[in-house]
Amino acid sequence: MPIQELTPGDLCLRIDASSLGFADTTELLHLPLPWIGQARAEEAARFGMEMAQPDYNLFVLGEVGTGRTTLLAQMMRAQAATRPVPPDLCYLHNFDEVEHPRAVRMPAGQGRQFRQLMGQLAKRLQAEIPKRLAQDDFKAESQRIEQSCALEKDRGYVALSAYAQAHHFGLMRDEGHTVFSLKDDKGEPVTAGKALSLSPEQRVAMDKAEEALRGEISAYLEKSQSMDRVMNEGLAALRRQTIKPLLEHELSLVHQGVQHNSQLTGGDEPKLSLFLAQVQHEVLENLALFQPGEDEEVRLDDLEAVLGLLRVNVAVDNHGLSGAPAILEENPSFRNLLGSIEYESDGHELVTDFSHIRAGSLMKAHGGFLMLHLRDLLADEPVWEKLRRFMRHGRLQIEEPGMMAAPVAAVSLEPEAVDLQVKLVLIASVDEYYAVQAADPEFARRFRCKVDFAESFVATPESAYATAIFVAHTCQRQGLLHFSAEAVAALIEETHRQAQDQSRQSAIFALSEALVMESCNVARRRSTRVVQTSDVQAARQARMHRLNYPEQRLQESIADGERLIVLQGEHVAQVNGLSVVDLGDYSFGFPVRVTARTYAGEDGLLNIEREVALSGPIHDKGVLILHSHLSALFAHLAPLALNVAVVFEQEYGGVEGDSASCAEFYALLSSLADVPIRQGIAVTGAINQHGEILPVAGINEKIEGYFRCCERLGLDGHQGVLMPARNRRNLMLDEAVVQAVAQGLFHIYTANEVGEGMALLTGLDFGQPCALAYAADTVLGRAQKKLESFRRACMAADVRPVSAARKRFRHPGA
Repeated sequence: MPIQELTPGDLCLRIDASSLGFADTTELLHLPLPWIGQARAEEAARFGMEMAQPDYNLFVLGEVGTGRTTLLAQMMRAQAATRPVPPDLCYLHNFDEVEHPRAVRMPAGQGRQFRQLMGQLAKRLQAEIPKRLAQDDFKAESQRIEQSCALEKDRGYVALSAYAQAHHFGLMRDEGHTVFSLKDDKGEPVTAGKALSLSPEQRVAMDKAEEALRGEISAYLEKSQSMDRVMNEGLAALRRQTIKPLLEHELSLVHQGVQHNSQLTGGDEPKLSLFLAQVQHEVLENLALFQPGEDEEVRLDDLEAVLGLLRVNVAVDNHGLSGAPAILEENPSFRNLLGSIEYESDGHELVTDFSHIRAGSLMKAHGGFLMLHLRDLLADEPVWEKLRRFMRHGRLQIEEPGMMAAPVAAVSLEPEAVDLQVKLVLIASVDEYYAVQAADPEFARRFRCKVDFAESFVATPESAYATAIFVAHTCQRQGLLHFSAEAVAALIEETHRQAQDQSRQSAIFALSEALVMESCNVARRRSTRVVQTSDVQAARQARMHRLNYPEQRLQESIADGERLIVLQGEHVAQVNGLSVVDLGDYSFGFPVRVTARTYAGEDGLLNIEREVALSGPIHDKGVLILHSHLSALFAHLAPLALNVAVVFEQEYGGVEGDSASCAEFYALLSSLADVPIRQGIAVTGAINQHGEILPVAGINEKIEGYFRCCERLGLDGHQGVLMPARNRRNLMLDEAVVQAVAQGLFHIYTANEVGEGMALLTGLDFGQPCALAYAADTVLGRAQKKLESFRRACMAADVRPVSAARKRFRHPGA
C-alpha cells in the first residue's frame, strides 16, 4: 500500500451535536446514572452482590477515576435497599464474669427502646424503692424486728449483769463497749491499793473470777452479733419481700416492651432473660443503698454504681434504616473499622466497663455492605492482620490495640465475640490486585468475585448519550451550570482524545468531571446560563497553560538554538525523531535529532545509549530488531563488513521505548547509502524484522509537539510527520494542527513499511530485491554499493568481516 497524506477529516473525530437528541443537559436529569462502557464490571458486581454464600466478596480493580467507588457505592445502596434491616447489637453487663460483657442482638430499633426502658427502670427504682421502704407497715415490721432483737440483747445483758454482781463485779456499757470492775464486800470498787493488800489466795480467786466473767462477756457478745445478723437478715428479707413485687412488675414491663411486635432469635432471648433475672437479684441484694445512711456520699456513689449495671450499650443502632447498611469507610483505622474500648484514668490505672465498648464500621455493616480501599488496609499492618482473621472465621471480637504497651496498668475487658455477615467490596488498582493474589492467596480466595473496570470502551451512540447523562448528573451534584449539546459533544471528543482512539472513549471520567467543572467556571465569567463549546475549549487551553511550562522551556531551547533541530533542507544520516515526556498530569512531545555513522569494520551495530546505560530494555530490543532487518536486506552480501553507531543527540535523561526505531533505521540507511533526508519531516514508528511499521503510543502528543516547534520557528509548507498507518485511528489532534493541514502548511503522512517512508524522505525509490543485487538508482542499491566498498577495504586491510550471525550487540563496558 503506497504512502498516504492524510486530509483534515482524518485527523480527529467530530461529534454531531444534533445527533445527541437534546438541547442541554437539564433534559437528562430524570435519567439514572449509567455504567458507561462498563457492562462487564456491572454484570460482575451485580453477580457478587446477589450471591449470599460466603467468600463471594467483591475485589474491584481498575484505574483511579474510572468510577469504581461511585458506581459500586451506587449499586451497594440499591442492593441494600432491597434487603431487610439487620438487628441492633447491644452489650450488657455480665454479672457472672465482669470482664466478659455479653452481646445481644435485637430487632432494629429495639436496642434503643431497651436502653430507654432500662433507663426508666433505674429512675423508677430510685424513686419508688425509698417510698416503699418508708411506708408505715414496713416501718412497723422493721421496728418489731429491731425491738425483738433489742429485747433479746437486753435479756442477755441482764443475765450477764446478774452473773457479774454474783461474782463481785460491777458491769456497765460505755459507747458500745462493756466495762467491768471488781467490788469488795461492801460493794465499793477495789482500787489498786486495795488489790495490793489482798492475800495471794484472794488475788488468785479474783483472777479466776475475772477470767470467768470475760468468758461470759465474750459469749454474750457473740450471741449479740448473731442476733444482729439475724436481725439484718430479717430486715433484708423484709426489704426483699416488700420490693420484690415492685421489681418483678417493672422488669416484666421491660421484657414485654422489648418483645412487643418482635421476637428475639437464637440464643439472644435466654441472654436477655438471664440479664433481667440478674438485674433483679443485684437490686434486691443492694436495697439498703436506697435508704439514707450515715455516710451519704459513699452510699450515693455505691447506688450509682449499682444502677449503672442496668445500662444498655447499644453498639449498633439500626433504628433509622429502611434497608441493610451500605457503608463506605474512608478512614479504616483500627478503631474506626474494628471497634474499640474506651478507657478512663482512675489515678493509678486505666479503667473501663461494658458501656465503653464502641462498634466499628465492620460491625455496623452486619447484614449489608462495606466498601474499603486496599491501599488503606495495607498501610496498617494490625488492621490487615485482624481483618484476615475475621475473614477466616467470620467472628469479630472488639479489642483495644496497644493496651499491652500502656504506660499504666489497665483493667482488661474481653467482650463476647459476635458473628458477622458482611459483603466486603475492596477497591484496588490492577497492580495491587495481583500483588495480593501472589502474596496472600488465603485472603484473596475470600474475594471470589472480580470486578474489572476497563480503561476505555468502544464508542457508540448509546455511550455518547450516557456520557451526556453523566455530565447532567455532575452538574446537578456540583451545583454547576448545565451544558449545551455542542459543549457535551466537545467533552465527548475529549474522551476520545484521552483514549487516543477515534473509535473508543476513555473510561477515566474523573478527567471529564474536572473539565466539566473548569468549563463551568469559564462560562460563569461570561455570565451565561449554559456552558458552550468555546467554554470547554477555553478550559482545556487554560489547563494546558497551567501544566506545560516544561514543554515551553524545551520549545524555547530549540528556538534559541540550544537544542540542535533542523527543520528545512536535507541532510545525510540525520533524522528528526519524536519523543514523549510524561509528567504524570501532563504529557507532551518534542523532536530529537537521531544521527548515525557507518564505516568499514567488523564490530556491527553500536547503540551509544546502551553503552552509557541511558537506554531501557524496550529501546534496546528495537535497535536489535532494526539491525536484524538491515542484515536481512543485505543477506546476499553476508558477512557484512560494517561498523554502525546510532545516537540520540543531546539526550541525557535516558531513552526508553521502540517508537524511534524507524528514525534510527532511516538515519542508518541514509548514512550507508549516502542519501540526504528531508529535515522538515519528523518520523515516529517502530519496526519489526520484516520492515513493517508498527503503531506507537502518544501519537497525538508527538505530532502536536513537533507542530508547535515548527510553528515557533516558522511553517514553510514542507514540514510534517511520517507516522505508522496503523496509528491512523489514534489521531485526535488539536484544532490548530487540523487548520494548518487544511491550509497546506503542515502535512501528515502514513506508511505501512519502512521502504515507503524512506522513499518519501529521500525522493528515491527504496529498491526491490532482484536476483543478486538492488537497482543502482535506489536507496538499497546505493547502500549495497557502500557495503561492497567496505568489504573491499576490510580485505585490503586483511580484516576478516564478521558474519551476520556472529555480529554482537555490545554491552556496557564491553
